[in-house]
Amino acid sequence: MDQILSLAATNLLSPIILCFVLGVLAALARSDLHFPEAVAKGMSIYLLFAIGFKGGVSVADHGIDLNLGLSLLAGIFLSALLPLIAFAILKALTSLSRLDAAAVAAHYGSISIVTFVAATSVLEASGITSEGYMVAVAAAMEAPAILSALWLISRGGDAEDGARRMDSALLREIMLNGSIVLLVGSFVIGGITGADGMARIESFIVNPFQGVLCLFLLDMGLVAGRGLREGGAVLRPGPLAFGVIMPLVGSSIGLVTALLLGVSTGGTALFMVLSASASYIAVPAAMRVALPEANPSIYLTLSLGVTFPFNLTLGIPLYVAIAQTFGGG
Repeated sequence: MDQILSLAATNLLSPIILCFVLGVLAALARSDLHFPEAVAKGMSIYLLFAIGFKGGVSVADHGIDLNLGLSLLAGIFLSALLPLIAFAILKALTSLSRLDAAAVAAHYGSISIVTFVAATSVLEASGITSEGYMVAVAAAMEAPAILSALWLISRGGDAEDGARRMDSALLREIMLNGSIVLLVGSFVIGGITGADGMARIESFIVNPFQGVLCLFLLDMGLVAGRGLREGGAVLRPGPLAFGVIMPLVGSSIGLVTALLLGVSTGGTALFMVLSASASYIAVPAAMRVALPEANPSIYLTLSLGVTFPFNLTLGIPLYVAIAQTFGGG
């Protein structure tokens, strides 16, 4: 317990967390602080490229092996499974319609890349190493959750509520989502160019990274704060409980998966983080296309306004401490 509290205190006082808190407080106070959409999108593009490229370089140094293949398959399986579990919990705790519950569930099978980045920062600060290919696992976990949500809807016969049936056009729109393309593409570029490529652009993607992440989390705090301010109808006991319970359930499943794979302590922590996080970039964009009748205020408030802050402040230290207790070397 002391270890968890110590990690939590360190994490809470880090610049990235404090920037997020500043954004939330500014939004709740109705400050006019805001980021132009183009700037926010530019920061998102930068972070995705830097994350993918560094992961590709790490894989180039590590080499492609069975561990990488099994981890990718495990990530895909988790991304498809977690929405089914989330859907069952939502139906037990809330009165959400099948359509809205499926839309929310999709977010909890996919991943929050910023939560992933924050976790890697905590691991680095603690001197804990992890497998470089975990960024590839993160990329693999983006899309399967969306497919599971669409399956839940089709199984319930709710297509008349506005949900699109799965077809090649919809699948193409999901797989070519900008964040997926950029993350996978930069990962491939990093893997092809390796250490030589990193040496050429290190000053661009390494040194400025933490500063850009701070500004991005400030913007995320503003978005989350506005969601909390305007989402009063969503923040009822059932949905609120789900927003905290589901990360704990997901992280537990991620822990078991990591132990079965035999990954390192850092890799175990990242598997837990990926399984506990909720998407607020790729999946909302896909939901607007696939489930246009689903209520965005519900799934965005839960993923960005409840689960994201929980993981950022309390979840990550908890997952890291548990990984140190049960994880590999």
